Amino acid sequence: MDPIDILSALAEETRLEALRLLWDGQEHCVCELMKRLGASQSRMSRHMGVLKVAGLVIDRRDAQWVRYRRNPNLDPKIIAVVEAVLALPARDRRAAA
Repeated sequence: MDPIDILSALAEETRLEALRLLWDGQEHCVCELMKRLGASQSRMSRHMGVLKVAGLVIDRRDAQWVRYRRNPNLDPKIIAVVEAVLALPARDRRAAA
């Protein structure tokens, strides 16, 4: 996993909110993510692609749907970084950018 890809993936609010949902360790259908985050299918797919390239999530095709979940093989150091970012209040994340 490239640290630049990971940090870039964490630098966008919709991706952070998607990670927040996926961080429970369960699978979530892209349709659920779209609904909960108010994103179109194409926008959600782009964001999930970034998270996947960064190695933060994995996916599984289920008929016409794609289901995502947190990558179970993440390095503990990466998990600590993601959890630290997710713990920041939204205004602090924007101020740090």
